[in-house]
Amino acid sequence: MLFATAQEDKIPFTLDADFFYGNIAEHNSDISHLIKGHPTGFILSYNQKTFGKKAWESRFNYPDYGASIIYQDLKNETLGNNLAVYAHYNFYFFKRNLMFRIGQGLTYNSNPYDKVDNYRNNAFGTQILSSTYLMLNYKKENIFKNFGIQTGLSLIHYSNANVKAPNSSINTIAFNLGLNYTLDAGNTPEYIEHVDEKFTEKIKYNFALRTGVNESDVIDSGQYAFYVVSAYADKRLNHKSAIQVGTDVFFSNFLKTHIRYKSVAFPEDNVSGDEDYKRVGLFVGHELFISKTSLITQLGYYVYYPFDFEGRMYNRIGLKRYFGDKIYGVLSLKSHGAKAEAVEFGVGIRL
Repeated sequence: MLFATAQEDKIPFTLDADFFYGNIAEHNSDISHLIKGHPTGFILSYNQKTFGKKAWESRFNYPDYGASIIYQDLKNETLGNNLAVYAHYNFYFFKRNLMFRIGQGLTYNSNPYDKVDNYRNNAFGTQILSSTYLMLNYKKENIFKNFGIQTGLSLIHYSNANVKAPNSSINTIAFNLGLNYTLDAGNTPEYIEHVDEKFTEKIKYNFALRTGVNESDVIDSGQYAFYVVSAYADKRLNHKSAIQVGTDVFFSNFLKTHIRYKSVAFPEDNVSGDEDYKRVGLFVGHELFISKTSLITQLGYYVYYPFDFEGRMYNRIGLKRYFGDKIYGVLSLKSHGAKAEAVEFGVGIRL
C-alpha cells in the first residue's frame, strides 16, 4: 500500500540538451573588437513538471521549474569561455507547443580583464559574472519512446553589473536545436484546474533596505559599498499582479570618488568636486506573484540629482522571495537603460 502511494505521488520530469550557434550583438561600440566569430555551446536542463497541486501552478498554465547549465565558446581568446549555472522557469502557450524560459544564474569566465595580460577584454572585469537567459522554443515531447525535440531562439546575457570595471557585457543571440526526454511519462497525472475567487487587498506599505558594492566605469577607481532606502505603496489587482508607487534614496559611495576624478581629469565639464553624491528618485512599478516568489519591474526618475551620472531615468528588475506574509528578501539589478549600475541585495517588510 505504501509502495502504491509513493508511485502515485511521482511527478514526471524532463531532461533536455540543446546545441546552439549564434552571434554576439554589438550593443555597444566599445566591444566591436571582441566580435570575431559565431559563438557555439550547449544547454543542459532539468525541468520539474507541475500539474496544479498548488493553485499558482494552474494560474500560470502548469509551468516547469528547474536548473540548467550553459557552456559557451565565445570564439575569441580575449573573451575566453563561459560556464554558467541557472535556476529557471518554463512557461507554456498554444497547447503547450510553445515554451518560454527565463533563467537567472552565475557564470565562470576563463579569461577576464587583466591590465597586463588581457587588457583588451573590456567586457568582463571579473571572473564571476551574473547571467540571464531567455529561450523561446517549439517543443514536442514523447515523440518516440519518451524522446522529443525542441528548437528555437535563445538570448544569453553576461555582465558583472559594475561590481568591478570594466563591464561592457556580452549578449549572444543564438539558434538552438535539441532533444528532450521525459522520465516517468507513464505516471503522468491529470491536470488540476483551480478557479480563482475574486481577490483584493487594501493598499500595503513597503520599506526596504538594499546594499552591495560597485565601481564607476573608470578602471581601478575602487569598489565601494552603496545603500538604498526605499519606501513605497502597492495595491494587489488580483492573484497575479500588484502595482507600486514610491521613492528611493541612493547613497552611492563610488560617486564620491568619481566626482573628484571628473573635477580633476575633465575641467571642461565644470565639475567642482563638491557636488553631493546622494540621489533621490520617484518610481512606479509592477509585481508579478509566482508562488512565494515574485518578479518586480520598476521605472524611476531622479527628483534630486546634483551630479549628472548616466541620466535622470533609471530602471530596476528583480526577484523577491517572501518569508511569511510580511518579510521578504530581494535581489535586483538597477540600471540606466541597458547600462547596469549595481546588483542590489536587500530585505524588506510589507505592512
